[in-house]
Amino acid sequence: MKNEKSYTEIMKTRTISKKKAEHKTMLDVYIQMILDEALYNRKRDLLEKEINKAIDTRDIPLFMELSKEYRELAKFAM
Repeated sequence: MKNEKSYTEIMKTRTISKKKAEHKTMLDVYIQMILDEALYNRKRDLLEKEINKAIDTRDIPLFMELSKEYRELAKFAM
């Protein structure tokens, strides 16, 4: 005799598989969000240090360039 599953059993298996797939997808989204946040914070911190260094050395062109980059980065944070 063949090992045949009923329609109900097949549907339960399919639903469980679908939930696992959705869980993996959401986990991927959360991981990506954490990585994006870490990269954003690192870039922001580096820019702040470079901006402060440009202020200390009175390098106006570098300050203007870095502050523009900082503003562009801040747009993505919102």
